[in-house]
Amino acid sequence: MTGDKNKDVAESSELLNRSSIDIEQKRNSHEIEQQSNFHEIELKKISLDGTEEKRDSHDTEGNRKSGVTEEKINHSNSHNIEETDYHEHEGKINSHEGDEPPEKGTITRSHNAPIIKKKRGGWKLAILLLANQGLATLAFFGVGVNLVLFLVRVLEQSNSVAANNVSKWTGTVYLFSLVGAFLSDSYWGRYLTCAVFQVFFVMGLGLMTLTSWIFLIHPSGCGNGEKLCNTPSKTGVGLFYLSIYLVAFGYGGHQPTIATFGADQFDEADPEQQKSRAIFFSYFYFALNVGCLFSNTILVYYEDQGYWNIGFVASLGSAVVALLSYLMGSSRYRYIKPCGNPLPRVAQVFVAAARKWHVVPADADDLYEMEGKESAIKGSRKILHSNEIEFLDKAATITDKDQNEINPWRLCTVTQVEEAKCVLKLLPIWLCTIIYSVIFTQMASLFVEQGDVMHAKIGNFHIPAASMSAFDICSVLIATGIYRQVLVPLAGRLSGNPKGLSELQRMGIGLIIGLLAMVAAGVTEIARRKYVEPGKRISSLSIFWQIPQYVCVGVSEVFMYVGQLEFFNGEAPDGIKSFGSSLCMASISLGNYVSSMLVAVVMGITARGSDPGWIPNNLNEGHMDRFYFLIAGLAVIDFAIYVCLAKRYKYINLEGPENEEESQENRDDEVLRSV
Repeated sequence: MTGDKNKDVAESSELLNRSSIDIEQKRNSHEIEQQSNFHEIELKKISLDGTEEKRDSHDTEGNRKSGVTEEKINHSNSHNIEETDYHEHEGKINSHEGDEPPEKGTITRSHNAPIIKKKRGGWKLAILLLANQGLATLAFFGVGVNLVLFLVRVLEQSNSVAANNVSKWTGTVYLFSLVGAFLSDSYWGRYLTCAVFQVFFVMGLGLMTLTSWIFLIHPSGCGNGEKLCNTPSKTGVGLFYLSIYLVAFGYGGHQPTIATFGADQFDEADPEQQKSRAIFFSYFYFALNVGCLFSNTILVYYEDQGYWNIGFVASLGSAVVALLSYLMGSSRYRYIKPCGNPLPRVAQVFVAAARKWHVVPADADDLYEMEGKESAIKGSRKILHSNEIEFLDKAATITDKDQNEINPWRLCTVTQVEEAKCVLKLLPIWLCTIIYSVIFTQMASLFVEQGDVMHAKIGNFHIPAASMSAFDICSVLIATGIYRQVLVPLAGRLSGNPKGLSELQRMGIGLIIGLLAMVAAGVTEIARRKYVEPGKRISSLSIFWQIPQYVCVGVSEVFMYVGQLEFFNGEAPDGIKSFGSSLCMASISLGNYVSSMLVAVVMGITARGSDPGWIPNNLNEGHMDRFYFLIAGLAVIDFAIYVCLAKRYKYINLEGPENEEESQENRDDEVLRSV
């Protein structure tokens, strides 16, 4: 019995040894296979690097509706593995330490030990950007709100010339928003674009402060409406215009980008953050008006009293603080990579459609599109097919010529085609907002000139005409709160829309209220002229009669401009988000140019012979009320066209967010390294 037991034990031991040897051989074989796979990935990486640029612009080898080759799939998978491996070896992912649970909203990945991603974005960073917006706006309007009076009192320009120059300057400010949006979406990204344009903004304010102090404000305290300044030199005037256009360049390029960058701090894939993203635009406009409130009251008062340099220095200081506060959050912002130049992508769609002029567009299911979740536009989600502007579907229709070779100027993906469609669909709506911007721009020009010839004293205290815009700002702040806390829940219950009113409905309401502001301004002007005593420049009518027109403009802004920001940013595809935000600014730009053109045309028609025209130097001899009513009439026509377009508009249909292996944390770090 003992011998049998020893024999069994020996056999069991031998069996265990053989199993151990087999396991060891399999493990070694697995390690050799892993090393082989690793070398294969490295070889593919070399091939990938050589063709990266071509693949990003357009995948010319496959990913068609007819099928994707196995080689392409392996190629894409190896790229994802390399990206993840690269960032982990860079040490950009923090290892989990201790037993603390991951932060809410972070992503974990298993690789020998739990990995915790640093939390980026959210309301803390969004509030920092809101503060930046408020300070930058304070600096800008510390210059802009009283600029028309500076041109009249210091540079000795006439009322009509000064109003036109302010309109052109303001228009240029917001025209530069397109430049900032293009650089942001295409090359620099939002963070770098905001930083660079803020530097130009600070430079412009610094040059303007020095120019006014050295060349223009002489004697000290001049330009207050009573004490005349010395005739300005050509050098001083030239440097002043250079400085204010540097301010225009810096502030204009910064505005749409900071709005989009703030919205980027919330992840659209998270329903809660998606709600926060929508609310952010209301707070963004709220912050803008808080900055305006300080500049339009305190700074305007000092400037109106002839202390122009104090106002300019305060504006410069605010801009510097804004820039420094912006840079403070650099390591914690949530970054979105630029998606490349959109102009070639859009051009390819039109060229491809034109080359297939006689081709019948294919059915939606047969149009060319990338397989899987990856879009042909780098960093962008796919856009689902729509039935509008079907002519452009020819660009995504596969013909016999496309079977042999895929040429991006002959065949485009559905996402590319839909991106071009989105641009075309947005433009008519955008054009209808320009007349409203004509209404809005009157606050910085004719409203100020009107208030300057009204009774503006309470006892011995003189109210600066430009400070009346404080009523506009206060109405914006109050209306924003009422809208969010009262109107949205009420309209949501009545309409079933959780947003209360759609963006297009809000924009239409804003246009109507803006129209009423022009009517109120015209009625005030009629009353003002009735109370002008012969031989006197100032009417005895109180300047507080302007309150209704300022309040109407302020309330209309909450509906129109906040609605525009949400609408254009939401409807713009991922690759041109900043462009969407810039459309709101570009509307203000063209509104200023159209206002300037209207003034020139009206004065050219009405100022003939002995007739001084509607807007002469002496407003008591003119009929500025007729100009206000003309704008109101144009707004009625514009509203009718807008309603027709809004009824026919169909919203963009995006595919769900991509489930990427490369985390947002890694993309943020890569952007920081490139900066």
